[in-house]
Amino acid sequence: MVLKTKLTELLGIQYPIVQGGMQYVGTAEMASAVSNAGALGMLTALTQPTPDALRVEIRRCRQMTDKPFGVNLTFLPAISPPPYEEYAKAIIEEGIKVVETAGNNPGKYIKMFKDAGIVVLHKCTAIRHALSAEKLGVDVISMDGFECAGHPGEDDIGGLVLLAKSAKALRIPYIASGGMANGRSLAAALALGAEGINMGTRFMCTQEAPIHHNIKEAMVKADERSTTLVFRPFRNTSRIFRNSVAVEVNKRERNPKVAFEDVRELVAGARGRQVYTTGDPEYGVWTAGQVLGLIDDIPTCKDLVARIAADAEKIITERLNNMVVPQSKL
Repeated sequence: MVLKTKLTELLGIQYPIVQGGMQYVGTAEMASAVSNAGALGMLTALTQPTPDALRVEIRRCRQMTDKPFGVNLTFLPAISPPPYEEYAKAIIEEGIKVVETAGNNPGKYIKMFKDAGIVVLHKCTAIRHALSAEKLGVDVISMDGFECAGHPGEDDIGGLVLLAKSAKALRIPYIASGGMANGRSLAAALALGAEGINMGTRFMCTQEAPIHHNIKEAMVKADERSTTLVFRPFRNTSRIFRNSVAVEVNKRERNPKVAFEDVRELVAGARGRQVYTTGDPEYGVWTAGQVLGLIDDIPTCKDLVARIAADAEKIITERLNNMVVPQSKL
């Protein structure tokens, strides 16, 4: 038996599981391992320093898997924004069939991708944003609950409400993102109307993830309380691992007159990247979701994906099915 959903049929994958885009983590090693496991691996475009470097990474990934994989392109506020159009052209010209978009004002790029016949998954943290993306022509919504790593938006609405409301509000398929880690997550997401799940933090804690083993061990030792929110005063909220740097950022942000310059050196991307290479979880800020509380091992992607699917299938066919019984006559 297999789990067949609109997502598996649309993407041509075995399991309804997507590896979300992750800065500095979404490399060919990560994406190919996930795709080879039967899920959808995802390269992170902006992890590559230039559009040409992305082309090289796409070609490298194709040498490592013959299964479908996609590319994430996230649009975030920046003083000097990356050349998004050139990244988009690289994705199109390299023949990528699936793209995950996220962030601000994606309309121009969604049109580019759709004109090229690419399936577009768009990540949203609010129903109103999902409805806008639906109008722009995206194929699938990745509905991201407040539990997620990275940017949860400013509404603070958890996945349970967002997913259940999506079933009523959306006409296109959607998948569950934020807090997804195991078979219970997948079964629950399907029950709430989703066609699959998106996982980031959980895939970071696998054998193939291109980050230092010490960081994976820190994730296993952590729990659901081991994250914190930063950048709230700037309305660019981000959920990160709670370490000494994050605590200092929160301390400075309690100043009513705080400006980004007050925390800039603490949250520098270069410091965060060094966390993954040096193995020092205290070196800088790095993203992680509340799903840390559900992570207690470091499996291969193949074992993780197969276990999630098998556990979800068992829950659906045994636990839930056994709860439906003929009504007794009094």
